[in-house]
Amino acid sequence: MSEDTTNSELLERVRTEVPSHLDVSEVQYEGPDLVIYTETPEQFAEDGQILGKLARALRKRVTIRPVAGQQASPAEAEGAIRAIVPDEANIQDLEFHSTVGEVLIEAEKPGLVIGQHGKTLREITQEVGWNPEVVRTPPMESSTVDNVRNFLTQERGERRDFLRDVGEKIHREPRKDVDYVRVTTLGCCREVGRASFVFHTPNTRILVDCGDKPGAEGEVPYLHEPEAMPLTDLDAVVLTHAHLDHSALLPLLFKYGYDGPIYTTEPTRDLMGLLQLDYLSVASKEGRTPPYSSEQVREAIKHTIPVSYGDVTDIAPDIKLTMHNAGHILGSASAHFHVGNGFYNVVFSGDVHYEPTRLFNGAVNDFPRAEAMVMESTYGRRNDYQTDTEKSEARVREIINETYEQDGIVVIPAFAVGRSQELMLVLEEAMREDEIPTMPIYLDGMIREATAIHTAYPEYLRDGLRRRILHDDDNPFVAEQFRQVDGGQEMREDIASGDPCIILSTSGMVTGGPIMSWLELLGPNPENTLLFVGYQAEGTLGRRIQSGRTEVALEGDRLTLACRVESVSGFSGHADRAGLEQYVEEMNPRPEHILCVHGDEQATDQLSSALYQKYNVRTYQPKNLETFRLS
Repeated sequence: MSEDTTNSELLERVRTEVPSHLDVSEVQYEGPDLVIYTETPEQFAEDGQILGKLARALRKRVTIRPVAGQQASPAEAEGAIRAIVPDEANIQDLEFHSTVGEVLIEAEKPGLVIGQHGKTLREITQEVGWNPEVVRTPPMESSTVDNVRNFLTQERGERRDFLRDVGEKIHREPRKDVDYVRVTTLGCCREVGRASFVFHTPNTRILVDCGDKPGAEGEVPYLHEPEAMPLTDLDAVVLTHAHLDHSALLPLLFKYGYDGPIYTTEPTRDLMGLLQLDYLSVASKEGRTPPYSSEQVREAIKHTIPVSYGDVTDIAPDIKLTMHNAGHILGSASAHFHVGNGFYNVVFSGDVHYEPTRLFNGAVNDFPRAEAMVMESTYGRRNDYQTDTEKSEARVREIINETYEQDGIVVIPAFAVGRSQELMLVLEEAMREDEIPTMPIYLDGMIREATAIHTAYPEYLRDGLRRRILHDDDNPFVAEQFRQVDGGQEMREDIASGDPCIILSTSGMVTGGPIMSWLELLGPNPENTLLFVGYQAEGTLGRRIQSGRTEVALEGDRLTLACRVESVSGFSGHADRAGLEQYVEEMNPRPEHILCVHGDEQATDQLSSALYQKYNVRTYQPKNLETFRLS
């Protein structure tokens, strides 16, 4: 069937589904969405139910766009929009994009721009003919969010062409009947790091994650193997979250010719760009040749198609994707793949935290169907039980108080994304409640920028925290105690020789970055404390120090650590052994097959055995480069 025939038939189908007085001039797939161009956008907007009816009838996500020339001039439209939208929304900017008939409205309170059930948006379209798109002004200024938005604005024309190409591929007729589903492991099996899988059907190959391995330079996913090659023929990439052990090498795909979509959540897209650019910077500073350039990072961002939690999205002729909150970091998701017409369902858990935390609601494990699951096992050993959160927080307060009393400084190696923000909430509350002395909390590395991205997407945060940021004018992340280390080594030396304070610094596993300077400045002093609150992978300096090593090498020099070294569990973004078991126990229905990955050999073996014995499911402890036929 030719493209013209397909579009012609689709156009007639849409016209039969809408009332005769509504114009349908053209239809076009753009990525997973069906875009309807019309000379009567105002009349579409009058009927608040029409989009929902169309989406249900066509089983597609539907967007209405005006035909060029049907809109008011930007000057007229701006005046009308500002008159329609309540002043309390605090509109910060309006950008008109005539090529797609859209107006981007940035406001401090986007809910007031949207209106109840989208009423204000429809009124805008009725009045000016432009299709409004609303974004929130971040409560904290974020160069990453600004740069991504500006970049995507500049690339709107090229991106529309890309989306149309993707749309044609998604909505083509499947070449073959779906009679199998396979998963090939390209990394993170019997190890933590370099997460990567190929998900196969007779028609489709999808890459799930593409990360590096912390502390193990050169150990990358097996992308050169036949199951992954040629990379140019991959139909799609799905990214579960932004941590580098899942996302670091995605730009490498574009270096070697991949030109397709990356599906992930919107905050993951922004965090991915932040962490990948830092990954290049660290490699350069350490004298290593970066595996790709910043241009490939921009290509990855340009090719990202954001997916919101719970939205069922066509990503291939025979596969629908739904992302669900994984509770791990901002925007982290478990990816649910629905294959064929009810043929089979597979869940890639990503990294999960099942219980709610200060930052996030707990991971979702309620899937309509899930015959198989690829499941993380980071804390899968029998004795991998984390301390209760309240006890963990109490222990952190105790260590800080003890260090303060001896005029010492507490330095905490922390992942820029997730654990740092969790600790910021703990420390802000502890000072506000006089449970620890009020003192400066210095943020070194990317922590402040990552925090600003969190505030740009409060809808992905836990309910109570979201309200504090949005409605109560009580944003805990902007407390006056938090101070950015922006003066380089000279500022670090001043802090290290000054009064008691707390330092949150990247990298979380002591594999590079500013934490190395803090080790050198603070490590020889027994009054100071080095406090680990996150997972330290095998092979990292953090794991060696945590295990008792006091002699460490820093840029060729030997350093003897005399500072106090403490570890407090309970702050990890991963579920512990009990949480992983509960995650499976409370799934209904439970998967028939579970592949235990993303854990060392003991963790994957012991979790796999326990799940089989307790829940009578078939479990596997795969090695890298194994292929499993799941149906």
